[in-house]
Amino acid sequence: MDFFLSDYTVLFLLTSLGIILGKIKIKGISLDNSAIFFVALLFGHWGFRIPIIIQQIGLAFFMYSIGIQAGPGFFESFKKQGKQLLLLAVILSFSGGIITIVLSKIYHIDILLTVGLFAGSLTSASSLAITIENTQSALPSIGFGIAFPFGVIGVVLITRLSPKIFKIDLKKEEKLHLNDLSMDYPKILTKNFIVENPDIFEKSIGELKLRSLTNTNISKVYQRYTMISPSASTILKNEDILRASGTEDDLLKLEKLIGKETNVPLPINRKYAIRHFIVTNNKIINKSLGQLPLLQMLNITITTIRRSGIEIIPNINTKLRFGDRVNIAGPEENMKKMRTFFGNEKSKLDELNFLPIVLGILIGIIIGHISIPISEKTSISLGLTGGVLISALILSHIGKTGKIIWNISGPSNQFLRKLGLIFFLSGVGTDAGAKIIDTLNNNGLNLFFMTVTIIVLPMFITLLFGRYVLKLNFLRLLGALTGSMTSTPALSAIEPLTKTNAPQVAYATVYPIALILIIIVSQLIILF
Repeated sequence: MDFFLSDYTVLFLLTSLGIILGKIKIKGISLDNSAIFFVALLFGHWGFRIPIIIQQIGLAFFMYSIGIQAGPGFFESFKKQGKQLLLLAVILSFSGGIITIVLSKIYHIDILLTVGLFAGSLTSASSLAITIENTQSALPSIGFGIAFPFGVIGVVLITRLSPKIFKIDLKKEEKLHLNDLSMDYPKILTKNFIVENPDIFEKSIGELKLRSLTNTNISKVYQRYTMISPSASTILKNEDILRASGTEDDLLKLEKLIGKETNVPLPINRKYAIRHFIVTNNKIINKSLGQLPLLQMLNITITTIRRSGIEIIPNINTKLRFGDRVNIAGPEENMKKMRTFFGNEKSKLDELNFLPIVLGILIGIIIGHISIPISEKTSISLGLTGGVLISALILSHIGKTGKIIWNISGPSNQFLRKLGLIFFLSGVGTDAGAKIIDTLNNNGLNLFFMTVTIIVLPMFITLLFGRYVLKLNFLRLLGALTGSMTSTPALSAIEPLTKTNAPQVAYATVYPIALILIIIVSQLIILF
């Protein structure tokens, strides 16, 4: 009997049941790994407990994976044209926080229970994690358990119904989005041009500064019946034919500079090749193309780089990142060297190296223990969750230190997050389960009404502001809304509404900052 009552048996039994329960879908909606929390509530009500160290280890893994995922987007979001979308996340988080505080005062509900309702309504386990560590109370977990199912279902329903509520023609929104996209990210074209301008005869490509002046990449030059891979020292002669890649406007600049476009096909040179490789070589990550002289020595031209689903035209200052897909042109005999040069090891994308993870968490623990004095008798610190989160955000933004690559591939980071979430939810769930019945008996239906209000009002405030004040495309608005609610199920629910990736891009832009904002707002709620 002791075997069945042991800590590790209880841990793996309740997590197994939770995972099985989480796989059950009702009209495409499931609780996924969060079902572990509800099984843990039941086990906690029966008197079972999970050791605190398991919860803390899970918390460290979970928060580190959150920071690693959010880091690059968190810092980049302040630089790119996503300020309007980020404003929506601010509005949703703070309006939700204000509504939560007001309802807490009206119904005289403990603020710690209420902040759990806030975290559950926005389906934010990371917010719950930091709240529990800072308060050492089970009440936030109880509130989270009550609100979470409503948060999952409510966000999905509102996002799916909102186009009908606002009478939006999604096909029209789709066309408008595609028009905007073509202006922001012009299509990369490849054309051939004849050298006809006498002013450039007998001058080198480097001397003419063709790349910097036109922002194009010249991948081939056909001269004297020979196809060559150009370099900065290549001399242009009358009636040479150049093959170049760039946007329509950039190629027009090149045409004005060297000569008209031609439809004459270039002869096939078996010694000339075009290949693509994935950047996995630790030695070239975070280095600019200007710092890689081997490319010029081997007459290799990087025509385009595909990064995060977007093609970019590289220049001498462009830095290579782990996972970049580079398209190159050059002599066939040099391609084997390029494979080694770039790495091209797809297995590395899915490899989980635990050394950067444990080092990053250790740095976070140190940061979390730093005390900041705010008065003679009072000081504050970030604690385990705050320290690990800050560490992961900074390290993922840095990307690489020496031979250590801090970034983690998507599948590996997902594994780390799920493992941490399993341990964390098991611990907090059993703690909350011991008190949940008494809490429900004392507060009745008020908690459910508060939950629905915290979900619905902020979402509609955000939708109204985004549509009528910011005048955002509704597909982008829906993506930003689901990102602001940190709701992946809701994003999945709106994906069938359009063939474009507008919701996904907006979600990815907002999600990192929303994660952090919800954590901040939840801690502000406690102050009231």
